[in-house]
Amino acid sequence: MPTAAQSGLITAAAAVVTAALILLSLPLLRRIAMAHPNARSSHCKPTPQGGGIAVMIAILAVTGGALLADWLQPAMGWMPLALALAAATLIAAVGLADDIYTIEIIPRLLFQILVAALAVASLPESTWAITALPWWLERVTLAVALVWFINLTNFMDGLDWMTVSEAVPITAAIAILGPAAGLPAEAIVTALALCGALIGFAPFNRPTAKLFLGDVGSLAIGVLIGWLLLLLAGNGHIAAALLLPLYYLADATVTLVRRTHRGERFWEAHRDHFYQRATAAGLSVGTVLGRIFATNLALAALAGATIWFPSPVVEMICLALGSALVAALLRGFARGRQASLA
Repeated sequence: MPTAAQSGLITAAAAVVTAALILLSLPLLRRIAMAHPNARSSHCKPTPQGGGIAVMIAILAVTGGALLADWLQPAMGWMPLALALAAATLIAAVGLADDIYTIEIIPRLLFQILVAALAVASLPESTWAITALPWWLERVTLAVALVWFINLTNFMDGLDWMTVSEAVPITAAIAILGPAAGLPAEAIVTALALCGALIGFAPFNRPTAKLFLGDVGSLAIGVLIGWLLLLLAGNGHIAAALLLPLYYLADATVTLVRRTHRGERFWEAHRDHFYQRATAAGLSVGTVLGRIFATNLALAALAGATIWFPSPVVEMICLALGSALVAALLRGFARGRQASLA
């Protein structure tokens, strides 16, 4: 397990490597990977995308550096970490191809299923999140859930600093809570590296963004955070694993259900997410992001309570409080500026 000083260095190194790689790659990204405004976009002018390349390289480099420096001794063995990182790298490559060209929905989904299967295969046999199901069915269920999480992370990356506001609190919470939750050292180091990489990316994505993650980043981040949450759930902390990403889960899932109910082609670009409706209804980007970040900090605190004070009663109370917080946030976003003036 890395010490506090080592944890700080891992996070800082990932941030510095990411920022340096972005500065080096920006001229090339401006030539080959411009994101033009579409039905899903919150931006009004073409903006380079592909910042996720730097994020992913930084995670691989810093994780490898921690291994070489002997700051990381994988508790699960080398193979699980290698499989998880390979899954994230594979989906990043698919995302990059989709950013530059266009991949149809069926091939894209097949790649995501393959990646989810790799990530789930990396979980130890002792990691059994849904004990009510047979082991093989539980694994299939986890793979399906991970495919959805990969997609919702991609769907929700539609506003400057959105992924930063969501993923930084989640990864920081996992790194802090990991020892108490019994997470292996490799999960904590991965969380630290991802957190640091996103901090290094943040200055380039602050509103109004000079660079987007692109699918190369959002898909890979979805795999890694999903893998971390599955490890957390498999260690007996399902409530914490649900609380940490609860805003993303709620916004994306409710939006999907609404669009499906209306008979819309839910897989196509749109601006129906609650945070998008909020900005369309008059709330500033800063206000929306501030509310999301504050809610995520509260959800992280509730997740911590379920780990530090483990009991069914505490879990039920924290899940109820977290659900109420997210419901209030979604309701406020749906009302937009009217809610701020009321």
